[in-house]
Amino acid sequence: MKRAQLTPVFRFAPSPNGFLHLGHAASALINSALARRYGARLLLRIEDIDKGRTREAFVDAIFEDLEWLGLTWEQPVLRQSRRLETYAAAAKRLADLGFLYPCFASRAEINEAAVQCQSRLDLDGAPIYPGLHRDLSAVDVERRISAGEPFSMRLNMERAVKWVRERTEGEISYQEFDDEDGRQAVVVDPMRWGDVVLQRKDVPTSYHLSVVVDDGDQEVTHVVRGMDLKPATAIHRLLQELLGFAAPVYHHHALIRDALGNKLSKSDAATSLRSLREAGWSPADVIGRLGLEGLSG
Repeated sequence: MKRAQLTPVFRFAPSPNGFLHLGHAASALINSALARRYGARLLLRIEDIDKGRTREAFVDAIFEDLEWLGLTWEQPVLRQSRRLETYAAAAKRLADLGFLYPCFASRAEINEAAVQCQSRLDLDGAPIYPGLHRDLSAVDVERRISAGEPFSMRLNMERAVKWVRERTEGEISYQEFDDEDGRQAVVVDPMRWGDVVLQRKDVPTSYHLSVVVDDGDQEVTHVVRGMDLKPATAIHRLLQELLGFAAPVYHHHALIRDALGNKLSKSDAATSLRSLREAGWSPADVIGRLGLEGLSG
């Protein structure tokens, strides 16, 4: 699918399940600087589909912290919690094409089956889903749904990858760009993820489905995010092909780590922008701590 617009579009998309920390600041600042460099639009998106962890106080804090850093973005701000019908419609398209199936298994059942069949690990280090309920008959599916059993919707990865490869006549890949706009093709293998969940039992979407639909609908051209999300690009590129969205180019920046080399966590209040601000830090101090002084717009 070709985009009608020519202006590049970047986005910063935090989840309001805790206060922003230095790692978020790095991603937001890099997005902002690159957007200025490319003469691009910069969007802010609130990824708040996790109802159990989302807090409005964290949403307010996102705006406050980013404004304190001196960042600006376009209005209105997209909130994923207000687009559940849009995600459900995208999932229905995939289901109608035969790519989704219901899984009624509990987490304990999945873990037990994964151990018994010695499942390989996915790119996040978790056992690959062992295929429970992938081949349930339509009668069994209807019976269990009618009985009110909770279920998630999983992507039949083998079927989806085969469909895409037949139409693209090649490997699934994306373009990774560096700080100087040099680009490199990266070939991905979505099969290494197994049958990922696209609709959770508690909400009719997932991170993977929502982010792909949002990037497509907002015509995002450049996705700039942490290196920890690089493996997920395999899933996102597959879904973009299945749903007919144009592929953005990607830049995965290094993660900001603590003194022990661990990835920063929202549970660590010491690195939150809020705590640092209260301790007397300035935006310039944050930029200096992140080593971003030379990042030009």
